[in-house]
Amino acid sequence: MTMNKKIYFAGSIRGGRNDATLYKRMIDYMKRTNVVLTEHIGKSNMSLKAQTKAIDTHIYERDTGWLRECDMVIAECTCPSLGVGYELGYAEAHGIPVFVFYNKSKANLSAMLNGNAHFTIVPYEVEDEIYIRLNGILNQY
Repeated sequence: MTMNKKIYFAGSIRGGRNDATLYKRMIDYMKRTNVVLTEHIGKSNMSLKAQTKAIDTHIYERDTGWLRECDMVIAECTCPSLGVGYELGYAEAHGIPVFVFYNKSKANLSAMLNGNAHFTIVPYEVEDEIYIRLNGILNQY
């Protein structure tokens, strides 16, 4: 079954990399049948330091370009991130479907996400639940 959707995966970088290995597993799962525009989010060696203004401008322009061309945003929001929050608002403003995953035993989701009817909120407790829900989302859209 080929789907080949363009997925923008959002996860914390400078906000904390505790879940980087989970991001990589989610990205690898989605990449089996789709294109993940932001697969670098799963890399363990990402720089967490602020970069030069020019580098950050490049990142902003690249990432908002990817957001405009994607079919959906899949976000893992257990670790809060200002950047991910911005990306979700950007996606909403551009009418892009957004799916917000978070581990409900480790985090409380922001009311600004949980209360937003545009976002599909996907709470989970064990990692296997993520892939069951991802499968349904990827097959439905």
